[in-house]
Amino acid sequence: MSGVPETSVVFLWHMHQPDYRDCLTGEYYFPWTYLHAIKDYTDMAAHLENNPGSKAVFNYVPILIEQLVDYDQQLNAYLTKGELLSDPLLALLTNAERPEPGSERFADLLQKCTRANRERIIDRFEPYQHLMGLYDNAQEVEGADRYFNQQYLTDLCVWYHLGWLGETVRRDNPIIERLQQQSFNYTADHCRDLLQVIYSAISGIIPRHKKLAESGQAELITSPYAHPILPLLLDFNSTHDAMPAAPLPNSGEYPGGEARAHWQMQKGLDVFKQHFGNMPKGCWASEGALSDAALKVLSEHGIRWTATGDSVLFNSLQNSANNTAADKIKSEPDTRHTAFQVGEGDVHVFFRDDGLSDKIGFEYANWHADDAVGDFVHHLENIAKAAPADNHTVISIIMDGENAWEYYPENAWYFIDALYKKIEAHPYLTTRTYSEVLELADNQAPLNTIPLEHLCAGSWVYGTFSTWIGEAEKNHAWDILCEVKRAYDQVIDSGALDQQQSAEASLQLALCEGSDWFWWFGDYNPSDSVKDFDRLYRQHVSNLYTSLGLVPPSSLDTPISTGSGAPANGGVMRQGHQ
Repeated sequence: MSGVPETSVVFLWHMHQPDYRDCLTGEYYFPWTYLHAIKDYTDMAAHLENNPGSKAVFNYVPILIEQLVDYDQQLNAYLTKGELLSDPLLALLTNAERPEPGSERFADLLQKCTRANRERIIDRFEPYQHLMGLYDNAQEVEGADRYFNQQYLTDLCVWYHLGWLGETVRRDNPIIERLQQQSFNYTADHCRDLLQVIYSAISGIIPRHKKLAESGQAELITSPYAHPILPLLLDFNSTHDAMPAAPLPNSGEYPGGEARAHWQMQKGLDVFKQHFGNMPKGCWASEGALSDAALKVLSEHGIRWTATGDSVLFNSLQNSANNTAADKIKSEPDTRHTAFQVGEGDVHVFFRDDGLSDKIGFEYANWHADDAVGDFVHHLENIAKAAPADNHTVISIIMDGENAWEYYPENAWYFIDALYKKIEAHPYLTTRTYSEVLELADNQAPLNTIPLEHLCAGSWVYGTFSTWIGEAEKNHAWDILCEVKRAYDQVIDSGALDQQQSAEASLQLALCEGSDWFWWFGDYNPSDSVKDFDRLYRQHVSNLYTSLGLVPPSSLDTPISTGSGAPANGGVMRQGHQ
C-alpha cells in the first residue's frame, strides 16, 4: 500500500470547430472539421479503445456534430451515387470539374494543400516534402504557379490528406500503406480509395464514442450550440469582474441576450440528444466561460457539473474577502482539486489545473514521450501526496483534444498511449469521469464540495474574457453583431418571415454569436488565420441580413482585423495563465 489516498485524474478533451459552411450555398470555406476528424477524433477514440482501463470525458460541440454528420452523408452520397461534395478541397479527390491551372481558384486550392505543420507532417514524408519544395520555389517567381498541372495538384492533394491522417488509420490500413508507397502519379482510383478511408474514419466517430460511453469508459458532454460566450450574451459588464478597466462595445448590451443564451443551450442539448441518444450530465460552457448568471442558465437546463480554468477560482477568491473557501485554500493550496459550489446553485464546478494542462498543450511536444509522461505523473503524485486526507482529490486536465497533437511527433501517438498506460498501472492515481466522481461522492468517497459566495466571471484563458472582448477590433465585431441582432428582432417581431424562414434566420444568428470570430480578431494573431476568420464572420453576418430579407450593409465589405503576430502554436490554442 502506498499510504496515499486514491486520487482521481479527469481528462476532459474538448472537440470543437466552428461552422465553416456558407449556409446559403452549403459550400465549406475551410476543411478543418473533416481534417481534424480523420486525424484527431479518430485517434482519441482509438487511444481509449486500446487502453480499456482508462477513462476520459469528451466534449463535442453541437455545430461540430452537425458538420461531422454532414460530411458523413455527403461522402456516402458521392461514393454510392456520385453526388457532388460541397467541400472544394475534398472534392479534388473526386471526378468533379477542376479549375484551370493558373486560375485564382487553382492557386487557392494549391495553397490550401500546403497548410500543415511543416516539421511534423510535411517533412515527415519525403514525397510530400518534395512537392512542397516545388511549390516553395514557385513562390519566388511571379506567375510560376501557372506551370503546375492537374497531376501536380492531385499529388499534392493526396499527400495533404495522407499527412493529416491519424496514426490509427495510417498504421492499420493497407490501402494507406499502398498509397504512401505509390509516392506520385496518383490516379482517380487512388483518390477514390483514399476517399473511402476518409469516409470510414468520419462515419465511425460518433458510433465509436457512443460505444465508449456505453461501456463506461467515456463520458460525453456538449456545449451551447454554436459555442457562444454565455456570460457575454447575458451581460457585457461581466467583463469587468476580472478586467475592471476594460473598454466595452458601444452597444451597452447584447439585445435579448438572456433569451439567446437559453436558445443556444436548448438547441445544443437537442442536437446532442439527437445524435448520442441521451442528455449529458455535464457541460463545458464555451471556452469555460462562466459567471453566476451563466451557472444559473446551466442549472435551468438540467446540467449537474461544469468546469473552467483555475485562474477563475483564484480571481473569485481574491474578490471574496470573507469567504471561508479563501482561507482554506490559502492554508491548503491543493484543496482546489475538488468540486466547488457557487452560492445557492446546484451545479458542481471543477477547476482545470492550468499548469499541468498547458504542459501537454505547449511543452511536452518537444520531449521524448517517456520523459514527458514521467514528468507529468510525477506532478500528479506530488498533488496527490499534498492533498488533504479528508477529501477525495480530483485533478482536472482540460484541454484542446485536436490542435495540440499536430505539434507532437506522429500525432502524439506514443505520448497519449504511454500516459494512459502509466496512470492505469499506478497504485493510487485513477482516471475517472466527472459524473463517476460525483457518483462516488454520493455513495462512498467523500467529496467535500467547497462553497464559493460568488464566481468571478471569466474563462479558462487567463481567467478573463480578454480573448473575446475589451479590445477595439473585438468590440467593433460585437457592435456589428448587436446591430444585426436588432435588425433580426425587428423582422421577427414584424411577422414578415414564415416559420421555416424564422428558424433558418435563428440558426444563422447562432453562428454569428459563436466565440471563434472574436478569438481571432487582434494584431497578436497571425494574418492568414485572422483573414480567414474575419472573412467568414462577415459572410455569416451578411448571410443573416439576406435571410431576413434585408440588404447587407456595405460596411461588411471592410475587414475588421488583419493580424500580424506569431503566437505559439499558430494561435489555435492559448495557455491558461499569462
